[in-house]
Amino acid sequence: MKTYLLLLLLISLSTLVKSKEIAITFDDSPRSAKGYFDGPNRAKKLIQALKNHNIEQVAFFANSGRLDTEGMQRLQAYSQAGHIIANHTHSHPNFNKTSLEEYTENFLLADAQLSQFKGFKKLFRFPYLREGNSVQKQNGMREVLNKHGYKNAYITLNNYDWHIETLFQKAIKNGASLDQNRMRKFYVEVMIESIEYYDDMAKTHLGRSPKHILLLHEMDISALYIGDLVDELRRKGWKIISPEEAYTDEISQYQSVQPRSHNPGRIGEIARSKGQKKGLWHKTLDEEYLNKRFIEEVLKPELKK
Repeated sequence: MKTYLLLLLLISLSTLVKSKEIAITFDDSPRSAKGYFDGPNRAKKLIQALKNHNIEQVAFFANSGRLDTEGMQRLQAYSQAGHIIANHTHSHPNFNKTSLEEYTENFLLADAQLSQFKGFKKLFRFPYLREGNSVQKQNGMREVLNKHGYKNAYITLNNYDWHIETLFQKAIKNGASLDQNRMRKFYVEVMIESIEYYDDMAKTHLGRSPKHILLLHEMDISALYIGDLVDELRRKGWKIISPEEAYTDEISQYQSVQPRSHNPGRIGEIARSKGQKKGLWHKTLDEEYLNKRFIEEVLKPELKK
């Protein structure tokens, strides 16, 4: 009997360690759309891709300062499709260069303007993931969030998808005839590499894979390739969950003591608190590294024709 119970315990623990769950979030919505897609077509494409791949809910962290007529329509479309609209400040300020008072005003302005959306939830994501470079700022903003009933919408899986978007749009503008298959493969591979890197880091320092939150941005490459990324995640055993479910993980209670000017994400924070000093930012979070890979894997084959 004891042997049987021990076996059940080991199986249970093994399942917990191997559990791979991930929520998808998009920052900076409604982000400027003047390249491959315009705003309405980006939203239409993204909403359809999420629906086609059975992703019931993601979160759009919005900057209320971008709510012109088209921006309002875009956020309404996301909200009406069942997705979360959350607070990413009014004008995307850098907390390292902004006083607590000014930052709080910016946050509250966004709160007032974004609360009109049906899908609005009191989740706040710090622009640039910067949570305060002094004790006064760090603790002050934590008090503000608590006072107004907000959760800190941290991320666990960091990447530089925004730089890949820059490379993509620049190539299009310069007249490059991009092969969509190569571009898709490049995007998915880079995203998966960073996801697996931070998941491995979590297993090292937590002994398990937590409910992860993936940081993406509301951009053209997101609309184009989110379905391909999700297909690959599922192929590798990942389950897509809602952001609200992801924020029930016990690491949501973690708070760093030492203020930092730059934040690698919640897994990086925890790793740093346990003594890890290097590798908090994966190599895919390096612009030069991405530039080289983009040329070699996306552009160079085209140039050889």
